Amino acid sequence: MSEVLRLLREEYGERRWQPHRDPVSTLVATILSQNTSDANSSRAFHTLMAAFGGCESVAAAPPEDLAGLIRTGGLAEIKAGRITLVLQEIQRERGSLDLDFLKEMPLAEARSWLMQLPGVGPKTASCVLLFSLGRPALPVDTHVLRVSRRLGLIDSRTNAERAHRLLEGMIPAKDVYSFHLNVIEHGRRVCRAQRPRCGSCVLREICPSASFWDSG
Repeated sequence: MSEVLRLLREEYGERRWQPHRDPVSTLVATILSQNTSDANSSRAFHTLMAAFGGCESVAAAPPEDLAGLIRTGGLAEIKAGRITLVLQEIQRERGSLDLDFLKEMPLAEARSWLMQLPGVGPKTASCVLLFSLGRPALPVDTHVLRVSRRLGLIDSRTNAERAHRLLEGMIPAKDVYSFHLNVIEHGRRVCRAQRPRCGSCVLREICPSASFWDSG
């Protein structure tokens, strides 16, 4: 893993964590990002916030009103219902829409707390913890899963949920943020799902899958 981290860092740079949206807004944005492109989910999030001004107003709105604003993100009715349930559950449990208390929780407990919310899985929980709170939680999206399988970091049959636990255990906490962003960029540019560009891959010499794709 140390060589993977080094080569990715040399190719794409060291990523320094920067404060993102607040945790509740990140949770809403991540729900909107499910099963759609970054561009579409970003448009849906900004439309939602422009209409309601903040998550407190979103929580109080009828789901059908939300759905009408987030159609660019796809699955509008499902996501609207999920957002409403999640925000109302946070309010019920915590008394307000504030997730800053997760900063002080052990990482596993913080993730478990988020995952007990309706429709929140390990990837969504990890996005909130990593991007909003700077916790070393690794979101495993399709790029991270594909690249990690091809590199042999995890078995080719490992699912995303198990990959979260396995990969986090391999990566030093200080490198999780940089690894996540660099692997996503590598997956988009080079290690694509179809016709990966192994000939120009910085990881080629340590990748057990390179010869397979070269011969394919």
